[in-house]
Amino acid sequence: MAVGDSALSSPMGPPVCEKDSKALRFIEEMTRNADSVQETVLAEILSRNAKTEYLRRFKLNGATDRAAFKSKIPMIKYEDLQPEIQRIANGDRSPILSAHPISEFLTSSGTSAGERKLMPTIKEELSRRQLLYSLLMPVMNLYVPGLDKGKGLYFLFIKSETKTPGGLVARPVLTSYYKSDHFKTRPYDPYNVYTSPNEAILCPDSFQSMYTQMLCGLLERKQVLRVGAVFASGLLRAIRFLQLNWAQLAHDIRSGTLNPKVTDPSLKNCMTRILKPDTVLADFVVSECSKDNWEGIITRIWPNTKYLDVIVTGAMAQYIPTLDYYSGGLPQACTMYASSECYFGLNLNPMCKPAEVSYTIMPNMAYFEFLPHEPNSAVLTQNSPPQLVDLADVEIGKEYELVITTYAGLYRYRVGDVLRVTGFHNSAPQFQFVRRKNVLLSIDSDKTDEAELQNAVSNASRLLSEFGASVAEYTSYADTTTIPGHYVVYFELLVKEDSADSLGDSVLSRCCLAMEESLNSVYRQGRVSDNSIGPLEIRLVKSGTFEELMDYAISRGASINQYKVPRCVSFTPIMELLDSRVVSAHFSPSLPHWTPERRR
Repeated sequence: MAVGDSALSSPMGPPVCEKDSKALRFIEEMTRNADSVQETVLAEILSRNAKTEYLRRFKLNGATDRAAFKSKIPMIKYEDLQPEIQRIANGDRSPILSAHPISEFLTSSGTSAGERKLMPTIKEELSRRQLLYSLLMPVMNLYVPGLDKGKGLYFLFIKSETKTPGGLVARPVLTSYYKSDHFKTRPYDPYNVYTSPNEAILCPDSFQSMYTQMLCGLLERKQVLRVGAVFASGLLRAIRFLQLNWAQLAHDIRSGTLNPKVTDPSLKNCMTRILKPDTVLADFVVSECSKDNWEGIITRIWPNTKYLDVIVTGAMAQYIPTLDYYSGGLPQACTMYASSECYFGLNLNPMCKPAEVSYTIMPNMAYFEFLPHEPNSAVLTQNSPPQLVDLADVEIGKEYELVITTYAGLYRYRVGDVLRVTGFHNSAPQFQFVRRKNVLLSIDSDKTDEAELQNAVSNASRLLSEFGASVAEYTSYADTTTIPGHYVVYFELLVKEDSADSLGDSVLSRCCLAMEESLNSVYRQGRVSDNSIGPLEIRLVKSGTFEELMDYAISRGASINQYKVPRCVSFTPIMELLDSRVVSAHFSPSLPHWTPERRR
C-alpha cells in the first residue's frame, strides 16, 4: 500500500491528523523526485565543503555536478580515512572533511583494528535524524489505529562514551540522540508516549535502567500498546531480565518501595513519585511469572500489545522464532534503516512479515550510490574503477553494496551493507537488507569477521601447544537459544598421545577466555558492560568429525576440489552432525578485559 496522497484510499481512511498528512506528503514528494533531490543533495554537500582539505586534495575546484564528482573523488573504506579522523580526534579543528565543525564522533559497531570506528558528525545531523524519526509514526498510523490511546513500552539504553585526545565525545549514535535536547525536551505527541521516564533511559547503570523501565512497564501494563527495543536481542534480554527479577519487582509493587539496588538519585526521585502500593498488580505479576510456561508472556502481561517494534532483519532474523514464542506471534515491525554513518530510510509497510521487510531510501538524507555486488568478481583495481550506480538507476532483483556521501564529510564511503532491490515507491528504490559484508558471527551489535575469528583460534591454539595439542579444524555459530546469546566454536584437536590427559576443563576454558580477549571491543563491551553476549563456548568434537562434514557436503553436490571448511554454520543437519560428535563443552570462566577508553 502506498502512502501520502494515495493514503486517502487506504482501508483505514485518511491520515489520522494534519501533522501526519504533512509527513506523508513529504515522503511522497521526496520519493517522487528522487533523482532531482539527489542531485540537489550532492550539490549542497560539495558547495558547502568545497574548501575542505579533502575535496581540494582531489582538485574538484568547487565543481558541484555529478560528472566531476564521479571522475575525481575515489570510493573509500574507513581505513583510507583513518589519518584524517585521527587528526580530528587529536584536536585539529581545521576544515579537513567538513566545513562545519565536527561536533562529536559516533562510534560504529563495525570495527577497525579491534576498536569501534569513529564517524565524524556535525550538529545539524541531529535534525536530519530527527526528521526521519518524525516520519515513522505517521506511516505506522496508516496500519495500526488508536496508537494515541496508550503508550509504548520501549527498552532504551545509553551506552558508555569516551573522549578523544582532542576533547570530542565519542559515543554510539543512539546514546547521542537520547542525550540530546531533541529527545530529552521533545514536545508531547500522543502517538509517541513511552512508559519509561527519561531518567530511566538516561541512567548509565544498565541494571538500574532495565529494572526501572521494566517496573514502569508493569505499573502501566494495560496502557501498553506496543513493546519494543532497538534490536530483537535487546527485547529478549528484557524478557530474560523479567524471568530473573520478577519476585523483587512484585515486592516493590506490593510495598510501594523501590529496590535498594536503584541508587541513582534522579531515578530514585522519579520512581518515588510513580510507585504506589498495588497488591492486585503484585499478585498478578507473581501468578503469571511463577508459571513454568512463559509462552506468550508478552501478551499475557501486556494484553493490549498490537505489535513488537524491533529490528529483525539481517543478523537479528535468528531471533524471530523466540520472539514469536514469547509474544504469541505478534507482528514484528521493522520501521527504519540506519547506521552510525547516516540514517538511510524507512519501511513504508511496517506490518509486513519480517522476511518481506523492504526499506525505502529517503533521497534527502545523503547522496547514495551503489556498487554492484558480485561476490565472485575479480578484486577491483585502481586501473578499472567500478561503475557506481545512482539511486534512481538501480535494478530490481540485483544486489549492491551501499556507498554514501554525507553532509558531515564522508565522500563515496563504503558502508559495508549488501542490499537487494525489491521494487520502487514512486521513483525511490526499496531495498531488502541482505547482510553485512564479511560478517561471520553476530549476537547483538557485535560483528566478527573470518580474520578475527581465525586470529582468536590461533591464540587459543598457541595456548594448547603448551599441552601438546593444536586445533586441527574449527567452525562456529551464534547460539541464540540462550539469553543472552553466545558464540559457539567447534574444535577438532590434534593431541599427542602422551598429552591427552592434561587437557582438562581448566585448559579449555582458558582457551575460551583467550579467544574472547582476541575479539574486538564491541564484542568485549557486549560481554562486560552491556551484558548482551554470554560466555564463549568451545565444543570439542571427536577426531574425524570434519572429514564427515566434508563427506556430507560432497554428498549434497559440493566439489571435492573446491570444498572449504565453512567457518560459520547455520544449516540444521550440519549442526546436528557436529553436536552428535561433541565429547565435551567448555565456557569462558571470566569476563574479558574491556574499558570505554580506546586502545592507543
